[in-house]
Amino acid sequence: MAELFDLHPNAKIGKNVTISNFTTIYDDVEIGDDTWIGPNVTIFPGARIGKGCKIFPGSVIAAIPQDLKFNGEYTTCNIGDNNVIRECCTINRGTAASGRTVVGNGNLIMAYVHIAHDCIIGDNCVFANNTTLAGHITVGDWAVLGGKTAILQFVHIGAHVITSGGSLVNKDIPPFVKAGRYPIQYAGVNSLGLRRRGFTNASINNIQDIYRLLFQKGLNVSHAVEIIKEQYGNTAEGKIILSFIGQANTGLLKGYSYSDRAHMSAEEHND
Repeated sequence: MAELFDLHPNAKIGKNVTISNFTTIYDDVEIGDDTWIGPNVTIFPGARIGKGCKIFPGSVIAAIPQDLKFNGEYTTCNIGDNNVIRECCTINRGTAASGRTVVGNGNLIMAYVHIAHDCIIGDNCVFANNTTLAGHITVGDWAVLGGKTAILQFVHIGAHVITSGGSLVNKDIPPFVKAGRYPIQYAGVNSLGLRRRGFTNASINNIQDIYRLLFQKGLNVSHAVEIIKEQYGNTAEGKIILSFIGQANTGLLKGYSYSDRAHMSAEEHND
């Protein structure tokens, strides 16, 4: 039976790679062993796809950026191992700003997700359906972004963050927290996710205490940071959170006010 896909002869394809019907793979593409490419997928030049990935129908990988400043410069879209990219996702390659878009390992990227140019995505993240990332966004490991989360360019999202569905994110979200509401704000510590990943009660308690100081005591950020450094600066959790705050790109999301507390769930209130 004749092949019904279009594979450029210069593309580098690993062992045991499945390429389904009506898929197009251009020049300057590399695909690792045991990756499955579904039908009607388009993979443009500059794609670097790892081992054991699954890319579902209609997805477009390494298309040029949707950026008016892009001038045809050579850039790449680097996707690691064991990622699942569901139907109709778009992951653009980078611009001259950083030269590449990066997706780590073991991520689940659900249908209709868009990851724009120069984004850096960690490992083991879950992006639910219709999540949209503008350019230059950084997302840490184990982040879970609820469906239809939309993130403004240059925002940083820390590791182990979870956002509620429909979130509009225009501020940096530090590690280990839940975020939701409009405008985006702190909604507690992601305690359940942390316990699932082996964090001890002592670590979680430290994180909760740090974020009480930062978001719930009415302190400005600089004052809260001084206290956190004094009380928790030598803890692993404190070092991670303080490092993130020190590199915040767009300012931190807001904490909830006391008037918000009446609308919080019991779990959020306890956090």
